[in-house]
Amino acid sequence: MASLSEPYVIHYPQIVAVADETGSRVELIEFFDCVGGAMWSKHHYIQSPVVKDVCCVGATMRYLLEPQSVNLALEGSRFPAGISACTVDKSEISVTYIGMGGGGVGAAACRSDARGVIRSRSDPAGGGKVAGATIWMRRMQRVLIGVDDTDTPEVGATWTLVHNIAKAVEDEHSVYLSHTIVQLFPVAYRTKNCVGLVAEFATTDPAGLTKRFHTLLKKYTLSQKTGMAVYTAFSPSEELLAYGRKVKRGEVEPGLHEQLKDKNLEIIMNGRGITGAVAAIPFFTRYEEALELCSGPT
Repeated sequence: MASLSEPYVIHYPQIVAVADETGSRVELIEFFDCVGGAMWSKHHYIQSPVVKDVCCVGATMRYLLEPQSVNLALEGSRFPAGISACTVDKSEISVTYIGMGGGGVGAAACRSDARGVIRSRSDPAGGGKVAGATIWMRRMQRVLIGVDDTDTPEVGATWTLVHNIAKAVEDEHSVYLSHTIVQLFPVAYRTKNCVGLVAEFATTDPAGLTKRFHTLLKKYTLSQKTGMAVYTAFSPSEELLAYGRKVKRGEVEPGLHEQLKDKNLEIIMNGRGITGAVAAIPFFTRYEEALELCSGPT
């Protein structure tokens, strides 16, 4: 008969955190193994003043945090667990969880040894006890890589190539977070479906990540018109989002991206596909809008 080495602990596979330039916004990204536990946390943690928003993206739960420390008035069933603190310094981000009963187990035992956690401090948990834990992670930044036009009418698919490259370039400094297919306006010279791609990473080495991605993209693209753009900021600007929406709604003149004044945008491969590569970036994880097929400017 099978035995359980830890019958009351479910280990989170990985937890990472990204911060904006000022350290005033943090996104805590928890890769989960148990969907029920993740959804339970989502339901209750949003009640904490530290948590400003929460959403589920694939097998990750994303918590938008405002760095501060608060006392949580926990109450069984109604508010049994939450995030009570978040701090940011030059190189690390810490998050403190607290919970009662099973919520305390999740707070103290389940997250402390996740990949991405540098160190942790935990209370004994289980039964009816209130328990907490603080975990420390490297302070990372978000990098978005947009790509378009890598295939030909005979062979290839940009969405698969981007995913496989994104997986290949992961290392101890960079974590692949998400992949978004963005439907663009179907121009006459498209291969078939006219989509751009954006891959999202958390990293402490944006230059190294970009170089490795670029090297593999050059090696495996089948097109002479590939576009690749890199965006290094916590969230895309309104200017970039407006550009992306314009490209989704109609054909634009070549080189329109050159008018963008966003200092966080870098053009790496400037083939014809750069229009779609840049346009895809602001739609990372915005799947409903990203996949919408627009028939005109309205």
